[in-house]
Amino acid sequence: MQQNVFIIGLGLIGGSLALSLKRNKDVKIIGYDANGQTLKTAKRISVIDEIATNLEESSAFADVIVFATPVSETIRLMKELPKWQLKKQVIITDTGSTKKEIMKVAISLKEQGITFIGGHPMAGSHKSGVEAARPILFENAYYLLTPFEDETDERVQVLINLLQVTKAKVVQVGAEEHDHMTAVVSHFPHLVAASLVHQLSFENEQYPFTKQLAAGGFRDLTRIASANPIVWRDITLQNRQELTDQLKAWTNEMIKLQELLSYADSSDIENYFNVAKKVRDDLPINTQGAMFSVFDLYVDVPDYPGVISEITGYLAKDNISITNLRIVETREDIFGILVISFQSTNDRAKAVECIANNTTFETYIS
Repeated sequence: MQQNVFIIGLGLIGGSLALSLKRNKDVKIIGYDANGQTLKTAKRISVIDEIATNLEESSAFADVIVFATPVSETIRLMKELPKWQLKKQVIITDTGSTKKEIMKVAISLKEQGITFIGGHPMAGSHKSGVEAARPILFENAYYLLTPFEDETDERVQVLINLLQVTKAKVVQVGAEEHDHMTAVVSHFPHLVAASLVHQLSFENEQYPFTKQLAAGGFRDLTRIASANPIVWRDITLQNRQELTDQLKAWTNEMIKLQELLSYADSSDIENYFNVAKKVRDDLPINTQGAMFSVFDLYVDVPDYPGVISEITGYLAKDNISITNLRIVETREDIFGILVISFQSTNDRAKAVECIANNTTFETYIS
């Protein structure tokens, strides 16, 4: 039986979700985007099956409606939903990075008999827009659902069954739990990365060569500071209470570290780094987390002409696609000078095997 899925918002997430769901031949994707050119592009490159020119009219045919829009826009549209002619059994969901505010608005929908199940696919990319959409974006990523506590298992299972084809790991959590956890591992790290870049900018005024030295580990550490400022403005405001709590905890941690440095006890300082290393090394490396994964591979290559093209040639011969490649000049805090990025852990694993079969170069996964 065909399911009509109406996706509103055809950026990276909405477009990738459309491509993922189209793996199921019984799913028809109807798409809408406020940007007319994006909508035309989505149809031209077969991200969607049908263009929606009117939100209300297209919603009448949908079995599932997905708001893949910024949270503020999702909330605005949710308030309009009761005016639309919807199917009795329609399921409404979203892809927003914060959930408490959305679920508050969803209460009024529930009171009017409309099923809303919050959603958040925890994946992304350094690229944006519908043309960057990929059907594999959600593979091995966590896809968090935040249904109401008294939502029927049957309704939730319908959405879970639909999402199975994305190959994501679907997990149910509460809205408050969601916002707290994502604050810890996603939203707050963005604040830290931004603050580190601000500190670099300040120091660079007095020591202009500082920015050149930041081309290595510092650049990788602060990668997320390059994210869309408008998106992160909204996320920060929507989850500001959790972030305020995290900032207080971070301040306490920095005071603790400052005291360690003041007392200069070598064993205590070493233990501090030992604990951090153990916790970091125990983090999973085969799944995507709250922030988008880049699947980097570090290759310790010798310095001779043609070595880069040699490696990329081996990868091309084995049909292994790369998404980015860069040479890092500052080597003190990283493993190698060549960093190759891949679309998935599977591609990276193939690359490790390929390089091992053709060279004696050492490879590392950070």
